[in-house]
Amino acid sequence: MDLRPVCFVLGILLSILAVAMTLPAIVDYAFGHRDWEVFLAAAAVTLFVGVALILSTRSGWHGFSLRQAFVMTASAWVVIAFFGALPLAFSELKLDMTDAFFESMSGITTTGSTVIVGLDNAPPGILLWRAILQWLGGIGIIVMALAILPILQVGGMQIFRVEAFETSEKVLPRAAQMAGEISIVYVGLTFVTAVLLWTAGMSGFDALAHAMTAIATGGFSTRDASLGAFNVPAIHWIVIVTMILGSVPFVLYLRVLRGDARSLFRDGQVRWMIAILFGASMITLLWLLSEGFYSSSHDAARHAVFNVVSVMTGTGYSSTDFGMWGGFPSTLLFVLMFIGGCAGSTTCGIKIFRFQVIYAEAHAQLRKLIQPNGIFIPYYAGKPIPEGVAQSVMGFFFLYGAAFATLALGLGFMGLDFTTAVSGAATAISNVGPGLGEIIGASGSFATLPDGAKWLLSVGMLLGRLELFTILVLFLPAFWRA
Repeated sequence: MDLRPVCFVLGILLSILAVAMTLPAIVDYAFGHRDWEVFLAAAAVTLFVGVALILSTRSGWHGFSLRQAFVMTASAWVVIAFFGALPLAFSELKLDMTDAFFESMSGITTTGSTVIVGLDNAPPGILLWRAILQWLGGIGIIVMALAILPILQVGGMQIFRVEAFETSEKVLPRAAQMAGEISIVYVGLTFVTAVLLWTAGMSGFDALAHAMTAIATGGFSTRDASLGAFNVPAIHWIVIVTMILGSVPFVLYLRVLRGDARSLFRDGQVRWMIAILFGASMITLLWLLSEGFYSSSHDAARHAVFNVVSVMTGTGYSSTDFGMWGGFPSTLLFVLMFIGGCAGSTTCGIKIFRFQVIYAEAHAQLRKLIQPNGIFIPYYAGKPIPEGVAQSVMGFFFLYGAAFATLALGLGFMGLDFTTAVSGAATAISNVGPGLGEIIGASGSFATLPDGAKWLLSVGMLLGRLELFTILVLFLPAFWRA
């Protein structure tokens, strides 16, 4: 296989990453923190490698083959996570390579799990770098979901290739143009959120960091207590809206900007997501009121909605320790971890559209049982579901369950208790962030886990972020023989 196209793209991505490293360097320098030297050194190394890859592979190839696209997609996240870990490893925090890579992988996959304790006193450059990693990971997954995964036909994503690029209703004629305009929307939403959080009482730095991780549905915070450290209702409601906006297909925003505002509400994925969020929030609210956890219904509603939205969208913020709410809310939130938001957004998890496809297929099968001679065709978005899409979605569900079980068994084998192993596997494969259990503890830090568990969870984050197939196909001998 000719890897020159893959290396060329990696070189471009590393060059972008190097430029991004200069931002926390400037912040540390402005605050008088010596870690600015670490960021500049890491930027220099990253830029050197990136430019070297570009110059050595810039010619002699034309386009990507299907196999090269798979390799490029998988290697991009691993390479970026490795170089993104350099500032973390050599900063004042002095993380070892395992912890630094775990934190970086958690950032770029927008998972939000952390090994850092003492975020309230952490260097400002590190806090900003964690936010930048998640922000870049968020826009990266949008572009990948719209331009790459549909072509690779991963997990039923090919249905969006048809909707986005091959019909008369296409928003823009080329995927590159679409990615460019979506980036503008992404930056705009980040800016608006930062301004709103600042006016609601956050410092400018905290507002920017949380705006970046909220729109990316990443969940990295500048405080150990997450959003619970900002006990201001307006801040929580602003973040709730931002997390939901990050979970909506970004292609719909382009249609809204072109005057088709109704498309946002006609989309089946969005309607299903809002319905699930509303139902789960109401159930949680009724539980909190009936059990007397909050004297004020307004506080109960705010915490119920915030944590339901945070977990289901895969953001991973917390406004309070929801593990203290009892078994039922914890179980409900655990189930919501797997659902996720809409395809073409920054969220992770299984995705709403796959549940819609499975529902349509199951409904058709049930009707077939009643009328064996009838012909029942499952539909999605008013169109018949192609057989290849249905098979891909069902295969995704199987692999998702198998990957979750394997991760949980692996964590249990390493000595983790049942709750920690199961919730750790779920939070990694669904890219959610917070976990439960004795070892992780109330702080939400994964620092006390053994190194083997951290590497295994890093693999789980990568699998979940890249929709499983993109990684697992690389382990097929036939892939490399083709």
